Amino acid sequence: MLFLAASSFLQMRLLDILDILLVAILLYQLYLLIRGTGALNIFLGILSIYLIWWLVRIFEMELLTAILGQFISVGVLALIIVFQPEIRKFLLVLGTRSFLNRNPRGIFRRLWQFDESNKLNVSAIVNVCQRFAESKTGALIVLTRENDLGFFVETGELIDAQLSEQLLENIFFKNSPLHDGAVIITNNRIRAARCVLPVTESREFPSNLGLRHRAAAGITSQSDAISVIVSEQTGRISWSRGGELKRNVKPVQLREFLAKEFGLISKEERQKNARDHTAE
Repeated sequence: MLFLAASSFLQMRLLDILDILLVAILLYQLYLLIRGTGALNIFLGILSIYLIWWLVRIFEMELLTAILGQFISVGVLALIIVFQPEIRKFLLVLGTRSFLNRNPRGIFRRLWQFDESNKLNVSAIVNVCQRFAESKTGALIVLTRENDLGFFVETGELIDAQLSEQLLENIFFKNSPLHDGAVIITNNRIRAARCVLPVTESREFPSNLGLRHRAAAGITSQSDAISVIVSEQTGRISWSRGGELKRNVKPVQLREFLAKEFGLISKEERQKNARDHTAE
C-alpha cells in the first residue's frame, strides 16, 4: 500500500518537466539581470527578514512577529517598488526578439564553457590609456564582470568587435561622433560605444570632477563593473570600483590592478610589468 502511494506521488508527467524547465529558464534570466548589482543583496536581505519572521513565529515572540508581519503583508508591493528597474529590464528582455529567437543550448553552454580568447586584453587597455593621457584625450571605459550591463549597452551604438588599441583610439578620437559617453567591454569585446551611464549621487564625491568621473563612479556603485577614466583636462588616469574612485594612477598601477581583478595574465604581460617596474 505504501509502495503504491509512493509510486503515485513520484509520477511525473511530461508537462511537469516542461513546467520545471520553463521556471528554471525564467529564474536564470532573472539572475543574469540582477547578478553583480545591489539588487541581489537587497533580495537576500528581504529573504533574511522573511526567515527571521518565520523563526519568531515558531518561538511565539509576539512583538517581533507583529512588526515583521506588517512588513511581510506588503511584501509584494515593496518588491515591485524596490526592484522596479530590474522588473522593467526583465520585461524588456522578454519582449525582445533576441530573447525569443535565442538558441536554448547557448544558455546552458555558457555555464561550463570558457574561451581563452575572452580573457581581458589588459595590455591593450593600459597602452591606449597611456597614449590618451599623453595627448589629453578624454576616455571612459567600462569593463563588465558578472553583470553584463545589457540595459546600458542599448543606450549606445552597438559595435560588438574584438578589443584592440586601434579601435579604442578611433572611438575616442576627439572628432569622432562616438567619443562622448562610455565604451562597454565584455569578454574582451567592445560591445557598444557612446553609452549613457548613471552618475553617482554621493555627496562626498569631489566637486571638481566632471560628468565622466561621476558616470564612472555611478555605474560601479550600481554593478560589479570596473571603470577606467582618462581626464581630458589633466590627462590623468583613474579607475573606479564599487563607487569608489582611485585617482592619478600610473599605467603600471593600472596594469597590476586590472590583472588582479580579471585573473591571470600572460607571460608576456608579466614580463611587461617587470620592465615597467625596472624603468621606474
